[in-house]
Formats: sequence, structure tokens, C-alpha cells
Amino acid sequence: MSLKESRRVAVIELVLAGKATIAQAASLLGLSKRQVKRLKGGMLKEGAVSLAHKNRGLKPKHALSQQWRDQIISQALGDYRGASCEQMSELLIEYQSVSVCPRTIRRVLAQAGISNKHSHKTARRRRSRDRMPNEGMLVQCDASPFDWLEERGPRMSLHGAIDDATSKVLGLYFRMEEDTIGYMQMMMQMLLNYGVPCSLYSDRHTIFFSPKKDKLSIEEELAGKQVNLTQFGRALDELTITHIPARSPQAKGRIERLWETLQGRLVIELRLAGISDLDGANAFLPSFLPRFNKRFAVEPADSESAFRPAPPPDVLSWIVCFKDERKASNGSTISFLGATYRLIDQTGDAALLGPRSKVIVLTHLDGSLGAIHQDKPYSLEVCCKQPKVSAKQAPIKQEQAKPAKPISNANSPWRKYPHIQKKPADTVELYLKDRSFWRTVDRQST
Repeated sequence: MSLKESRRVAVIELVLAGKATIAQAASLLGLSKRQVKRLKGGMLKEGAVSLAHKNRGLKPKHALSQQWRDQIISQALGDYRGASCEQMSELLIEYQSVSVCPRTIRRVLAQAGISNKHSHKTARRRRSRDRMPNEGMLVQCDASPFDWLEERGPRMSLHGAIDDATSKVLGLYFRMEEDTIGYMQMMMQMLLNYGVPCSLYSDRHTIFFSPKKDKLSIEEELAGKQVNLTQFGRALDELTITHIPARSPQAKGRIERLWETLQGRLVIELRLAGISDLDGANAFLPSFLPRFNKRFAVEPADSESAFRPAPPPDVLSWIVCFKDERKASNGSTISFLGATYRLIDQTGDAALLGPRSKVIVLTHLDGSLGAIHQDKPYSLEVCCKQPKVSAKQAPIKQEQAKPAKPISNANSPWRKYPHIQKKPADTVELYLKDRSFWRTVDRQST
């Protein structure tokens, strides 16, 4: 019996004993007179048991069944291991079509003695800067090498970009290692789905900034170029996107916190989908991103978007790619990666190139090749060079060892002192410092 019920029993007993009136009991218990009369009648009829709550010991109709309790515990130890209570609630709705609130899941796991690493958050030690007011003003990008497929597949790196104003993930792409292709694929997703942002915030990786400190050429200085650009930096420059380098991981904390969230949620989603390879993981991301953004994206302070319209896809493929410079030969061909190509225009004719003229070779993200000459796009066609006629090589004569030339100098020490050639056993030869002759000394005299 609770303390409240014990107090009621004591007061009603005073009423039954005539030591307190109904009005006094109502004032003490905070009840109406009618309610005190009802409690008095129950006390006379059933005793103190009548004052206990009638639902005590009964299971509520909306309580979670034992079957679903066991199901939550098995999922928390199985496919949903590592998931937060919030995510487990979402996964149960999506895959089992049952609605269980996160607090109930937390209580069930606590009663089963299962700890959850997401239960407590660490206290903040830094003051976060304010978000950008408009979507598209600042985009943070990074890559996270992690065991995304667990033991089912290889370790991969996830390349991603997040908007600073809304926390909306703008693009995700898996690669085996952090590389330029992964960032270009991620940027292509952002450009096609949202547009061109005003600025991009990244670390100081050599993918973004060249480590070479070479001096620029006169032509580059006259063109206003200040630093050597990487392939990714060159694409940003052509799209007029301001590139901002971060000097610490905390400076781009929004993308760093994104990795912590994805490493807890995306790993479980890939596990439930049974994905075990790189291609399958990339094919899964387009269906995962809208659900993720719906759950975590926020509204910007200013509803006006700062994204600029992106060029058409065919133009983007000539910007977001790898560009290498080549010089044309006298036969209007270029060499690239061990092969010889001729430039084909839109009419299907081969282009005539001046000797040593500049040609930009494009390697698109799908692996196809193209070229730009005098600001005009061309396709490349492999052409075979006439093989060079190799001269017949004369058989190599093996040089015979020359016989030893006899000593003809009469003043040679070998002729002057013939006894040196056959030294007696009891002599020791001494080599003088002036290297003029050998001298034998009797061993007994030494």
C-alpha cells in the first residue's frame, strides 16, 4: 500500500471512530464530501482493501506484449545492434510495421540489462558558430574511411557533402579509398540535384590543394592564376565556387558529426539490405538519402536559396572530369596513355591540327575520353601508327680474349731481377714505397 493510501486509511478510521467529521476528512485528503462518503462506505463493507487502486496488479490494455519485448531484445542484439532507440523505433515501423516509442524501447532494454551507447551525450565544450542563413551559401565536404559493410565486404571510404544552413546531405558516394573520383561523383550529384553552391569548405588534403610549390609560368601569372590547382580545384574554379580550406576538424564540425550519425545508422541499413559490395552500396544510397534528410534536415533562417542553376549535364561532363594537356604531332594526332588518337568533330571528320598545337584530353567519370581544341569539343578515335621498319641487326661477334703481351722492356724489374719470379722458400719479398723494384731478404736475417 502506498503512502497516499495509508493516509486515506488513517483518516477514514478517524471518521468511523467519530473523531473527525466528513468535512474535516475531505479537507485533510483534498477530496469532496461525496468522495469521502464513498470511501467510508467501502471501508465499512470491504475494509482497508477497498481503498487500494483497483488497477493494481493488472496489465494495461495498451502495454507491450511479451512477444514484442522479446522481439525488441533479439533485434537489439542482432540486426539492430549498435542502433539508438530513436533509430530502432524507426526501423520497427519500416520493417515490422509496429509503432514502439523510443522511451519504451529504452525501458525494455534497460530491464533486460542491455546498455545503449547512445543513451548519454557528452557535454559541449565549444560554442558552435551560427549556421549560414541561406541554403547553398556554404557546403562542407569530407570523406570517412570506415568498415561500412562490417565483415561482409571490404573497408571503404564514403565521400559526402552537407549544407551548412539545413544539414541536408547533398551527395554521398563510396570508393575503396579517398580519391578525386569519389569527390567528383559526389559533386556531380550535388550539381544535378541542387545546383552550384557559393562556397565549399574542405580540409587541406592534396586532392583539394596541390603540395607543389613550383613557380607559375608567365602565361599563368598573366592569366591571374595564383596557385597550382588540382583536378578537383580546377573544376571548382571553372564553376566559380569559392574554395575555403579548414585548419582543423572542429572548423568543419557539421560534416564530422554527420559521419558519427551515418556510422551508426547507415551501417545498420546496409546490413538489413544484405549489401556486401561497393556497387550495391552505391546503388542503395539514392533511396537512403531522402529518408535521412527528411529525418535530420532543418529549415534555413532565410527560405531563399543561394544555389545557382547548374550547367546542362552535357556541359557538366566537360567540367567535372580529368583534364590533361597534350601536343599535336605533325600527323594531326595526339598520344595519351600509350595510344594514338585523332580528333573527330561533330560531323565525323578528323580535325587538322597544327604541329605542337595544344589539345586538352578529357577523361570523364564514366571512363570515356574526349578532347578540347581551340575551345571546341571533339571525340577521340584510336588510330594505329605505321610500325617502324627495324634495321637488320648484324650478329654480335664475341670478342676473343687477347693473348698476354710479352714483356719487351729490357729495364723491367722482371728481367733485371729474374730471381724474384722464383722465390726460394726461405725468403720474404718486400715492396718498397717507391714501387721501383722488389727486393728479397733472407728470412733468417729478418
